[in-house]
Amino acid sequence: MDRDPLSRLTWKPGGWRFVTARLRRFKRPGRFRISGAVFKYAGLGLGALLLAALISRVNEIPAANPIFQVAGVDVDLDAVPKLDMTKFGVALDQVVFDTFDGRFVRLPEASERVIRRLRDAIKPIYNPDYGDKGGLSWLKDDDLVIGFTSKSGAYAYPIKPLNFRELVNDEIDGVPILVSYCPLCGSGAVYSRNLEGKTLLFGNTSALYHSDLVMYDHETGSYWFQVGGEAIVGELTGKRLTLLPSTTVSWGEWKRVYPDTRLLVGDDGDGFSRRLALDPFVGYSDSLNQGRFAFPISQDKLDSRLRAGEVVITAEVNSGIKAYPIGLIGENAVNDKVGDQPVVIFSLESAGFAYSAVVDDKPLTFQFKDGKFMDRETESTWDFSGQAVSGPLQGSRLEPLPSRRAFWFSVAGTIPDLRLYLP
Repeated sequence: MDRDPLSRLTWKPGGWRFVTARLRRFKRPGRFRISGAVFKYAGLGLGALLLAALISRVNEIPAANPIFQVAGVDVDLDAVPKLDMTKFGVALDQVVFDTFDGRFVRLPEASERVIRRLRDAIKPIYNPDYGDKGGLSWLKDDDLVIGFTSKSGAYAYPIKPLNFRELVNDEIDGVPILVSYCPLCGSGAVYSRNLEGKTLLFGNTSALYHSDLVMYDHETGSYWFQVGGEAIVGELTGKRLTLLPSTTVSWGEWKRVYPDTRLLVGDDGDGFSRRLALDPFVGYSDSLNQGRFAFPISQDKLDSRLRAGEVVITAEVNSGIKAYPIGLIGENAVNDKVGDQPVVIFSLESAGFAYSAVVDDKPLTFQFKDGKFMDRETESTWDFSGQAVSGPLQGSRLEPLPSRRAFWFSVAGTIPDLRLYLP
């Protein structure tokens, strides 16, 4: 078992859980005080912030009950099949468990007892509750949400609660979906839970691969890494979930375009606490840009074309996939191709939106002019949802493309054949 070099904090009344800041190689020691107790941290500012983050995570997350209900059906955590480690797509020792005691343990060294104890220690949301746009009074307009649309309307999943819960299993308009977020790689992605005619239910292993959240499915016990949606250990190794269109955008912008949006406000009758209004991972990308990662990564998977903590969105068309650094693009429209498909990226300050650039079988090209997205062919104006709001094409919609948002390091080394757009 390897030591994660930050102090630990026993959590009472939770029992066994401990706190680790998931942060390594900070060299300047210090102290800070929470509720009258003094805690050591390794480094200034960010070290304290992340330690406070994990204290919050542990206190916010109730212990995982072995048996609970999902949509009226009993689910038993003890009935999850044993992981088949004879099937794997990555080196097994690259999968590490956060043991919440200041250490981590690699998968080949983890006992069945440890694996079971850590299952759903960071509790997923299995029975999401929604409210209207006023459902979380503490949610600010500049807070980020994962936005998802379906036939019945728009849904917003605020990042601040997802820092502590990470996974949301749901079914919307008959489609089983998984809303996923890993705070250590800034990755928001929505997947279909349907795989080859079967519906999977996902939980949290408390493990990481390349410093990215590792999920498990209840049906086979296989391990999946979140940012790629790919099974990396177990029976389903090599299988991929279908990525769905989504975006990560400010709450103010989302509700402006979707005023009737539904908002994730809690889990199984328990509303999200106001304590979640604090974002403990602010500034974490600065650490990544200095080469400091919370958990082990493969150095040969890093790609120096962008800084590790640069925010990108990916756009997928058939088997083609391309990454766009929205911070470098700025407020602009990018006309590009993924494979042979014309695409457009609408980029704002901290959000990007990927669309097919073909309308009525005709390709369009776009520009960002006077604060608006506009196509050059008809001079119609478009909002970030891909709808023409004025001009000859008013009422037309661009087709959204499967997309995810993430820090560059997490996609560059784990998604095969990923191409990069540089402005």
